[in-house]
Amino acid sequence: MNEIKPETAEKMNALIDAFAGRSKAYYRETFGQMMKAPGYRFTFNKAAALLGPIWFGARGLWSWFLTGLLLETLAYIQIGRGLWGDLGREARLRAESISETLALRYEQIAAAEKSGASSLDALKRAAASLEGALVDAERAAEQAAAGGIVFVAIGLILLAVIKFGEGALANWALEGQFAKWRSDRSVTSGWSEKRMGVAAALMAMVVVLSTVKFARPGSFDILNSFPTNRNWRLNVGDGVQAVFDWTKTSGRGFFDSLTFGMRSLLDAIEVVLVQTPWPVVALVIIMLAYLSAGARVAIFTGAALAYLGLLDFWEKAMTTVALLGAAALISITLGIPLGIYCARRPRVFNVVRPILDFMQSMPSFVYLIPVVAFIGSGKPAGVVATMIFGSPPVIRFTVLGLRQVPETVREAALAFGATPRYLLWRVDLPLAAKTIMAGVNQTILLSLAMVVVASLIGAKGLGEDVLEALQYAAAGQGILAGLAILFCALILDRIVAGKSN
Repeated sequence: MNEIKPETAEKMNALIDAFAGRSKAYYRETFGQMMKAPGYRFTFNKAAALLGPIWFGARGLWSWFLTGLLLETLAYIQIGRGLWGDLGREARLRAESISETLALRYEQIAAAEKSGASSLDALKRAAASLEGALVDAERAAEQAAAGGIVFVAIGLILLAVIKFGEGALANWALEGQFAKWRSDRSVTSGWSEKRMGVAAALMAMVVVLSTVKFARPGSFDILNSFPTNRNWRLNVGDGVQAVFDWTKTSGRGFFDSLTFGMRSLLDAIEVVLVQTPWPVVALVIIMLAYLSAGARVAIFTGAALAYLGLLDFWEKAMTTVALLGAAALISITLGIPLGIYCARRPRVFNVVRPILDFMQSMPSFVYLIPVVAFIGSGKPAGVVATMIFGSPPVIRFTVLGLRQVPETVREAALAFGATPRYLLWRVDLPLAAKTIMAGVNQTILLSLAMVVVASLIGAKGLGEDVLEALQYAAAGQGILAGLAILFCALILDRIVAGKSN
């Protein structure tokens, strides 16, 4: 037990009074007991147990308010279903459906008796089966309707447990908020009638709407489906299509130039990787792996290249690496300078960051829609889609690496007369190099992850084999192609990461 000195206790009581706002004496005693030892100490707040989420909202504990609201709503739903719910509705609807079918069978039986049809016995057996099903459905409806007291009991028990939990945790949660408030006065404190009103309104809306929806599901159609109009989506879609058409028409020169540039770069890389004799390419890659990451990685690289060659994946693998190389080269060439600029201009990064979030959050297949609309299908479109998907990491990691450079080191360099250019090239970039290279590595691997997706728009390469395997359910061929992509990814990862792995 920690003993609190009298003068310290007076200051602490003054702080508690300022924080609590009301029930000051109660919180003086409660917080005094709780602060004697670290960790949770059981206390019970009757007001919190009675008001539940409303109490937490009035105190500004909104995360606790949301948790209590969801739990209490679940309990109120059970109570509402038991008191006002049509529990036998599904069984009764099934009985009505069976009754209609049975009436039709009776008509068929009457017609068969008049005509002497041979199907009379089968119709009678079907009618007898339906009669049994009708009795069972009616009995189930009666039993369900009579089971409302069970739902009420479950709801009351659940509500009591939740109320007890809220009362037992309320002071502990508030004391934690008090500890934060002591070091940061912007933290919510006191009892607010306004917050209480907002919490009560939110709770009433959630509880009433949820209870009505589950107790009487057919009473209000607006609670079952969102009010909308299909024509709205069609009209908006037509508007988006019109914007795409206008952009494509107006920027035809730009998109043609972009396609030409992408195709020229891709062709140049393919000449090196595809048309160069395979022993030369393999030797260069193995030596690069040895110089970058050592003998073990070089041996692994040689084995992986042998796998690609022996299973007839060599040309497609080189085509894939060429596509990846073009996309990654553009992403890195543009991404690192943009990251440097954003690191030095926080306001610019505040604008760029939502764009990066959008690029990383958008499903990869969606990228293909505007790319095909503006550029068409083929390898250039695959390069653009891959570049868009893979460029955010190198920008983010460049910003992160430069922001992590110790300010004391930069100040020391400036004190010795370093110019801004010298500071960037000799201080900031060397210290941030490891983080930036991690971003480059992520960009390459994410670009490779687009290989299969880009094959949908004619990007060729190993993704084409995986796509064919999916179309024809050729599991074995698909696994082999997938392993080829994996080996390409591992080779590039080890070479780029170097000896840090």
